[in-house]
Amino acid sequence: MLPVVETDDAWDSVVRDESVMRPAVEDLCARLGFPGAALVRFPEGSQPVYAVGDDHVLKLFPTAAARDGIAEGRVLTHVQGRLPVPTPTVRDFGPYENGWQYVLMSRLRGESLAHCWGDVPRQDRERLVAEIGEMLAVLHSLGTGQLGDVLGPGDWGAFLDRQRAGAVRRQSARGLSASWLDQIPDFLASVPLPRAPRPCLLHTEVMQQHLLVDPDGWRLTGLFDFEPAMIGDRAYDFVGVGLFVTRGDAALLTRLTGAYGHGFAPDALMAYTLLHVYSNLPWYLRELPAPAEDTLPALAATWFGTA
Repeated sequence: MLPVVETDDAWDSVVRDESVMRPAVEDLCARLGFPGAALVRFPEGSQPVYAVGDDHVLKLFPTAAARDGIAEGRVLTHVQGRLPVPTPTVRDFGPYENGWQYVLMSRLRGESLAHCWGDVPRQDRERLVAEIGEMLAVLHSLGTGQLGDVLGPGDWGAFLDRQRAGAVRRQSARGLSASWLDQIPDFLASVPLPRAPRPCLLHTEVMQQHLLVDPDGWRLTGLFDFEPAMIGDRAYDFVGVGLFVTRGDAALLTRLTGAYGHGFAPDALMAYTLLHVYSNLPWYLRELPAPAEDTLPALAATWFGTA
């Protein structure tokens, strides 16, 4: 019922088209035991995701992203009930048609932290970031042996080499100015990063957009979106934390890393920001506090410094 989707053009024409997606989702829900269920598509996210009634969520992965669907199903199963913050419970996952994959999971309760962060009192922000730090400590302590066949990158040192080689090109494609681009090679060369770190299960996008809270008391009620999970250096997970949770607030990052039990050098986190799979420095420069001077070390101190 769904066509093969292996190119960006096909992705745009199929994934965004509800006249194509909805009949397939209805068909898949019927196969999974939810015929006639009320379906509401979530407006956010790169993959098509639907609320199925009040208690379930169905996430679909086109052919080009099928491996992400397998990874999400496996990782969610691996972490289920093992973190201090709820994660979706997997009800079923597997192949659909023409290379598509799906994950049927429980629906978490709460409001997006990104939508309500401005309403959170300071003392509650401090407690929330401490909860996030504690959650990451547990996530990074979980074994990864059962996931090595579905999560990359495998050789962390080779991954760093590939990301370094393409760092200037990626940021240039996103519109970064020459004054910043010219700094990238020397900065990356100056920052030592481990080539064979202790392997940790990484969420890779721990950000307000992937966290849910209960406004009545401001407690974390959920962490979701494990499709980009990786195995690698734990510091890599603190890119999303610094950019999208603490957002340049040194006191909050200090609180979070204190609860985590370990801090990280600002230059190392800045280097991982440039090497991150989804790095977009021009966007971060628009959204986050400006440094005292336009240098990458100053940027590292502004975004990833601690109090």
